[in-house]
Amino acid sequence: MSEGRFIAFEGGEGAGKSTQTRLLAEALRARKLEVVTTREPGGTPGAEAIRALLLGIEGDGWHPRAEALLFAAARSDHVERLIVPALARGAWVICDRFVDSSRAYQGGGGGLSDGEVMELHRIGSGGLLPDLTVLIEVSPDVAEARLDARDSGAADRIGGRSAAFHAKVAAAFDRFAAADPSRFARIDGNGSAESIHIAVIAALEALA
Repeated sequence: MSEGRFIAFEGGEGAGKSTQTRLLAEALRARKLEVVTTREPGGTPGAEAIRALLLGIEGDGWHPRAEALLFAAARSDHVERLIVPALARGAWVICDRFVDSSRAYQGGGGGLSDGEVMELHRIGSGGLLPDLTVLIEVSPDVAEARLDARDSGAADRIGGRSAAFHAKVAAAFDRFAAADPSRFARIDGNGSAESIHIAVIAALEALA
């Protein structure tokens, strides 16, 4: 695995994406590879400013279309200023969420069509897709326990939405992975961080 690759971790709240991002980065760096870890929304100063707008607003928050536009704007800056330059020099980029989260949250959960979300992505980010999208799937009970331990009941504005909303998000991720099995690696996320990491490494060997 010497050539740069773009890997995205996806899944619902409490799936363990941040932990797996860290573990994968450590494993790849041990192989003497340059690794860039990042997140969405965020990753660049402009995108982090938009993240604060998205997650910090009180009350009813943004309308789904406005929210989708903000995510697309943050991603555009992220892609142009961080992801594309890193890939161009041969680095591995590992991103905690990417466009499939917009498809699932603003699309599946928020009611926008998948075509609308992907058109925004085409305009803002040239339609860039990861080489591999690792979808970590967990049961609602496991996710809830992890979130309680992590957030002590203080989830952010999106994470704190209703169970019905998050069920729609999970169903959307399931549809995406079923429709595009060559890009998605589905990982059972109900076990230990170590067992999930082993499964992730196995999925990445196909990119060697």
